[in-house]
Amino acid sequence: MNPPPLDRTPPPPRTLSSLPEGVRVRVLRAVHGDPRAAADLVPLLTERQAAGHDPLPTEPAELAPALLRTRRAEIQALPDDTRLLLLLAAADQYPVPTHAFLRAVTAVRLDTRPLEAAEATGIAQATTGGVVFRDVWTTVAAYETGSPADRREVHRLLARVLRGDGEAPGRSWHRGAGALGPSARLTAELRAAAEQARDAGRLPLARALAEHAAALCLDPRERSRLLARAAVHAWQSGDGDRARRLAAAGHDEALTGVLALRAGNASEAFDALLAAARTPGEPAGAGGGQSAVAAQASGDPEPNSDGLHVSPASAGAPDGPHATRGATSAQEHAFARAAVRRPSVPAPGTDSPESARPAARAASGRAADLSSSPAVAAHVPAASPAPRPGASPRAADPSASARTPRRSASPRSAPSPASADTSRPSASPRAAHLLTRATEAAIYTGDLRRCREAGQVAEVLGVVSPGTLGGLVAAFEGRYEDARDLLMAAAGRCGPGGDPTLLLHAGIAALLLGDHTLAATATLRAATSARARGATATAVQAMEFRAYADFWTGRPRAGEAAATEALAQAYATGQDNGACHLQAALAMFAAITGDAELCRERAAAARSYALGRGLGLPAALAQWALAFLDLGNGRFPAAAARLRALAGFGPGHGHRAIRHLATPHYVEAAVRTGDTRVARAAHTDYHRWASAVDSPDDLALSARCRALLAPGAEAVEHYRTALDLHARGTRDFERARTELLFGAALRRLRHRTEARDRLHSALAAFEQFGAPHCAEQARAELRAVGAPDASARGGSDASSGGRAADPADRLTAQQLLIARMAAEGATNREIAVRLALSPRTIDHHLRGVFTRLGIRSRIELVRLLGEAERDRGRP
Repeated sequence: MNPPPLDRTPPPPRTLSSLPEGVRVRVLRAVHGDPRAAADLVPLLTERQAAGHDPLPTEPAELAPALLRTRRAEIQALPDDTRLLLLLAAADQYPVPTHAFLRAVTAVRLDTRPLEAAEATGIAQATTGGVVFRDVWTTVAAYETGSPADRREVHRLLARVLRGDGEAPGRSWHRGAGALGPSARLTAELRAAAEQARDAGRLPLARALAEHAAALCLDPRERSRLLARAAVHAWQSGDGDRARRLAAAGHDEALTGVLALRAGNASEAFDALLAAARTPGEPAGAGGGQSAVAAQASGDPEPNSDGLHVSPASAGAPDGPHATRGATSAQEHAFARAAVRRPSVPAPGTDSPESARPAARAASGRAADLSSSPAVAAHVPAASPAPRPGASPRAADPSASARTPRRSASPRSAPSPASADTSRPSASPRAAHLLTRATEAAIYTGDLRRCREAGQVAEVLGVVSPGTLGGLVAAFEGRYEDARDLLMAAAGRCGPGGDPTLLLHAGIAALLLGDHTLAATATLRAATSARARGATATAVQAMEFRAYADFWTGRPRAGEAAATEALAQAYATGQDNGACHLQAALAMFAAITGDAELCRERAAAARSYALGRGLGLPAALAQWALAFLDLGNGRFPAAAARLRALAGFGPGHGHRAIRHLATPHYVEAAVRTGDTRVARAAHTDYHRWASAVDSPDDLALSARCRALLAPGAEAVEHYRTALDLHARGTRDFERARTELLFGAALRRLRHRTEARDRLHSALAAFEQFGAPHCAEQARAELRAVGAPDASARGGSDASSGGRAADPADRLTAQQLLIARMAAEGATNREIAVRLALSPRTIDHHLRGVFTRLGIRSRIELVRLLGEAERDRGRP
């Protein structure tokens, strides 16, 4: 029997729209948004580059070879004098802008009239500020068509005229570019200039200087260090593809592992970091040391001689040998309390207190968090051992703790750090940093086995460094009081003008403790500080957490808009793991607003990427979003099944933190399906955490769970307790859900008057949040109680003097953004490119806009938005 003929049909040509979303955004960024260059580059990508596994090209000749050939031919057709002037202008702009063209022309008395030939062909335009090229590719072509000797001469000329204050980095750049070959003197000058540019927040310039210093360096070890520093500056400035290429060229496995936390496989990152931590490294003073480089890549300050990471810009930090101790004393006190209270019983899955100790000490890992995700910001810990003997009776009495005053998120008095164990060997700063990153990668995947493995290495090396990460791991192990103390110490470090990484960690800790107002303040300050320093990568991370803080503090539209903006920036800067988290977060926003199609699309994208990279955190968050969507639409068995499945997912597929975070929703779904046995056990552990941190919001949700589990009239008092606690908290959406459940319970008990009040309040809140499916549940309950179901928004027309309701009040933040773009004349495909979404998603959003506004065409949309703008301007 003859085999069937082989299919020799060639695969369809690769196009920009066929690339994954993140790769598509990075391609457009790499080619400066030029569609011709993008069409030139896409067919040249390898399969791994097109899939996002390998970094994209970074050199112009690799990005747009055909377009550059055309531009070079145009330049070469010009007269020699014109080409020389264009070369001088291009060298002044590419790749480092130094703004010295006019001074150079004046210094050597060049005649600029030959530029008229370039103006006549549209290649460039002479202005009072210099030469403006047609596009970036023309600038590159003008530079590359010059001979090597001419390029060196123009760089030397530009270096001679750069004499002003603050122009030393630019002068050093041109001196290096004019060099004939390797030079130890120029290498040292460029390295110093790179540090000066870094301190001034000019990270792209610092990257170019460090990379050129490496090209002129004779010492292979020093060259590797310079390439690693260049990779750090590229990463912090948002150039993720160049950073990954430079890290690989420098053969720095530790730095590659750190970058993989945000753009690679977290499990592989853990293995690389742990292996590097086990390898003896050079001291920090040897040319800067690789530990300092890795710390900068993750946004950490450089480690000092004590092995602790302390910001050089810490506000009010004293100078001298004791400055580090003063800056970190709060966290050391917190660790001392954790060490004193650490239970002697074995941790789950261990056989003895001795075997539990490495994991417990690993729980005290540093606060730095390169791989932190939006999901972690909402993190609460997982299932835990039973309360220790002598623990606070509040852990067993929800009603008592529910009325306990809120603690402030600040360190409490504690015994001296000297009470901690000092018999361990002294660890190097490099090992401390790398072990922190490795433990972080283990938490990122949800792999507790890897946490314990890192703990065993930490025990051998004597690494103990408390912070946000230590609080997370302590919570994982059920040591809730220890976790609380460590998180409170970290949350207290959120003063204005501080280091962006420390501010970001303070925001994470505040979110874990349920202080969402403090979290919003800290994350906003982190983003502002990062932008001021040019650290784009850290600013993107801060925006992820800012989105969560906006949602929890009752600003869902602002949160959704911030998450959408952060998603585009995460893709553009190569932070694909962060983008995956944001996809999962946006799936949760869509679930809250009842946009089922968008929720499923976002969740599918997040889970598909997360499962391929071993990222348990976003995979679990996306699963929770789907469960929340089911819960909001009354599909209680499906919601319970999804939330129950979170407990069975292994590392890389699920996360114990998300499972625990979803406990209040699981209890609600389980009660509706009659399965309360597991729900009671889950609630007991959740209440332990709420009692430990004293968060009004968490205690309110715990009281709501108890109300759902209580029979008949017994639930009423628990609901009242929950609403009293909600009044002191910030989770307005969960307060509305509590009022909805309370109103339904009152209706069943025939307390109709109070039921109507509660349900009307819930309905108004859901409409304000833009959650139509939840609002419909409230209307159904109102109809059942015999009350009119007119919405709070329905009467807004009369109260506004007959004007139509503002479309901004009826659309989500993303729908409003897309509606405005469509009204300005953008096509679906153009909107999709600008928002890093698919055209199908844009079409779905516009259909939702038309439905909510009751219109049928874009013409009506333009009219409606125009009328709303005019109405806002009226008195």
